[in-house]
Amino acid sequence: MQRYQMYIDGRSVDPASNRWFESYNPYTSEPWAEIPEGTAADVDIAVQAAHKAFSEGPWATMTASQRGMLLHRLGDLIARDARKLAEIEVRDNGKLIAEMQGQLNYIPQWYYYFGGAADKIQGAVIPLDKKGYFNFTRHEPVGVVAVITPWNSPLLLGAWKIAPALAAGCTVVIKPSEFTSASTLEFVKLFEEAGFPPGVVNVVTGFGKEVGSPLVEHPLVKKITFTGSDATGRHINEQAAKHFKHVSLELGGKSPNIVFADANLDDAVNGAVSGIFAATGQTCIAGSRLLLQDSIYDSFVERLLALARTARMGDPMQADTQVGPVTTQPQYKKVLEYIDIARGEGAKLLLGGGPSNRKECGKGWFIEPTIFGEVDNQMRIAQEEVFGPLLSIIRFKDEDDAVRIANDSRFGLGSGVWTSDIARAFRMSERIQAGMVWVNSYRAVSYMSPFGGYKDSGIGRENGIDAIREYLQVKSIWINSGAVTANPFVLR
Repeated sequence: MQRYQMYIDGRSVDPASNRWFESYNPYTSEPWAEIPEGTAADVDIAVQAAHKAFSEGPWATMTASQRGMLLHRLGDLIARDARKLAEIEVRDNGKLIAEMQGQLNYIPQWYYYFGGAADKIQGAVIPLDKKGYFNFTRHEPVGVVAVITPWNSPLLLGAWKIAPALAAGCTVVIKPSEFTSASTLEFVKLFEEAGFPPGVVNVVTGFGKEVGSPLVEHPLVKKITFTGSDATGRHINEQAAKHFKHVSLELGGKSPNIVFADANLDDAVNGAVSGIFAATGQTCIAGSRLLLQDSIYDSFVERLLALARTARMGDPMQADTQVGPVTTQPQYKKVLEYIDIARGEGAKLLLGGGPSNRKECGKGWFIEPTIFGEVDNQMRIAQEEVFGPLLSIIRFKDEDDAVRIANDSRFGLGSGVWTSDIARAFRMSERIQAGMVWVNSYRAVSYMSPFGGYKDSGIGRENGIDAIREYLQVKSIWINSGAVTANPFVLR
């Protein structure tokens, strides 16, 4: 097995604990790498290094254009090593090589985009109602950022945070999921090759209690950006609030994928399958609630089942595999528990419903694509995020009914609307309480377009120009250019 080291202050280092833990390949259910088991001591060293890099030295004195050039170089290196990094992600999280290769080919665009944005951060001259003053604003980096990434797409979702943070002039300490740390530890080696000064980017691996909590609570960390469950996000937000730290939280979802009778049903069936079974349902924007209009319910379900039954399961390293394993053993058990819950609630099992016994799945953590029909929106499988290949189908009557069901959730991340009526598309996009609405499409993202949620799905936005603002704070500067102080005891 490969033994990895952490990356702190420009060097690969062993953990202070001198302990490692095993990372498992979901396809074989066997360990394949050893990951450093970090502690609060490692966190402190990494944060101190990041703070020093932010406060003094080459990074602190670089121009924004120089920072942007480093991000461009990093993008080139990622493109060069895309295949290698994609294969490590597949080995570590079990997602399809077709998807991970696509992600790694796309990730450089985040570093190019925010590299170009680095020197476009502009303040403003404010026209005042007071004579004799000149007022302008500056946008300044917040400082050291704690970047906490999930296990489903570590490098892509990491890019959503790291690229704008560095473009803004911040420094970062990355804490990847303990289940999928290897790709981040491999990726971080590229920062030195790209020319980033020591301390600008650091990685501390380990578990939430020993690494995550000390990182969130460290007094020199000024912002936390996190992708993961709403329960963990809530805890992070509470801890950050004690010290008035900035936060960006991209949390869970229970996204409605709504199909009207006038939709192109072939496209909508493909969109429904893509929404839940792509990435084995392990995505925060999974269209896990499929809302079907009454008049097409039976015919649509028939088409959906026919397509879902053709899904090819097996080795995620094979280009033609369509559904891979669940990434972690705890998540595998959780999905199976929710299948039992759905049965107990009275939902009608239409497809799947348990572990896969296909020979091509070997000893991996595979669950058959599972579909439940006749689901009531108050059932737990319609209200709680499962994060796996489990689809709930819910009937609706008309637009108002669809909106009521779609919004009857504490989450509000993604949503889909399938219709040939452009007026309805606009009405639905206005009425749905979610950060993203896809019309006649699903699961499309871009480095140019903001991504984030309403309600319990999070705080803040990633991607697009909105993302870089999450790592900046605004300073207002007043210059007296001739104003006379008439009375020093009153407001100017």
